[in-house]
Amino acid sequence: MALSCALQYLHGLTMGTTWSVRVVAPSSWSVDALQRGIQAQLDTVDGQMSTYKPDSALSIFNAAATGWHPLPAAFFEVLSHAMWLARDSGGAYDPSVGPWVNLWGFGPTEAIGEPPTAAALAEAQQRIGWWKIKLDPATRQAFQPGGMQLDLSSIAKGYGVDQVGRWLDDLGATAWLVEVGGELKAHGMKPDGTPWRIGIERPDAPSGALERADQLKCVLTLTGRAMATSGDYRRSYQGDAGQVYSHHIDPRSGQPVPHEVASVSVLADEAMQADPLGTTMIILGPEQGLAYARERGLAVLFIVRGKHGLEERMSPAFAAALNA
Repeated sequence: MALSCALQYLHGLTMGTTWSVRVVAPSSWSVDALQRGIQAQLDTVDGQMSTYKPDSALSIFNAAATGWHPLPAAFFEVLSHAMWLARDSGGAYDPSVGPWVNLWGFGPTEAIGEPPTAAALAEAQQRIGWWKIKLDPATRQAFQPGGMQLDLSSIAKGYGVDQVGRWLDDLGATAWLVEVGGELKAHGMKPDGTPWRIGIERPDAPSGALERADQLKCVLTLTGRAMATSGDYRRSYQGDAGQVYSHHIDPRSGQPVPHEVASVSVLADEAMQADPLGTTMIILGPEQGLAYARERGLAVLFIVRGKHGLEERMSPAFAAALNA
């Protein structure tokens, strides 16, 4: 006899943002148990990789003395992927950019209203550089060169999405859509047999729940893959001189990226892959970013501010996904 399944909706808070899960599960499953289990998965990630919690594994590593230090499994896995992407992108992505992020007022320290001085940026640069970190997979240790301030905010949420998805798979859920802070991944079909479909928000749409179709830039099928969207339209500040500063700091220069790119959406097999790629694309910009995406077959959509408003630029792989 086939089990009766229902679509359950759960939500909560994690990593300074919100999470939501839609899961197709047997009606006999406890909603409270699902809620607690999902929260536990995300709390584990946050407990290891938060820049805001002084007792997180990441904060402890950042405060550690020069030398080799053992890392929890999830932290090591995420840092390993971050290091690979840093190398592959020529430093456009760099998990050691934390000191500059803090100076510009986008880290765990108090926000500022004016840009940092050249002297402060130069001093912080001595503690930045992904190549200074060494990893030992055999012992799951990382080398702290001294003063290094890792920041995994651009990848931890994606990893959390993947972890929740794996946990639901292990439970035997037939289908799910997991979202953490806008990073998503979907598996299986909805109860009506249709795939999960996701809309990409227009960067100029009002903050909060979308109410109209014209607030979406496009809609695509997400089932079987992950999507991450990065942009400057939700997190930036304006200095006293009127200059707008994005929270995306170029690790090659220590400066916020120009205001041309409104958002980038990336499709990938795993949310841990898609999440930091969004940041990487914004740092590279539309021309270099799309060249990087084409060379690697990545599905990337740029929304840029043009002379006549918002303009779309996408890689061939994203165009194929949009038309699928």
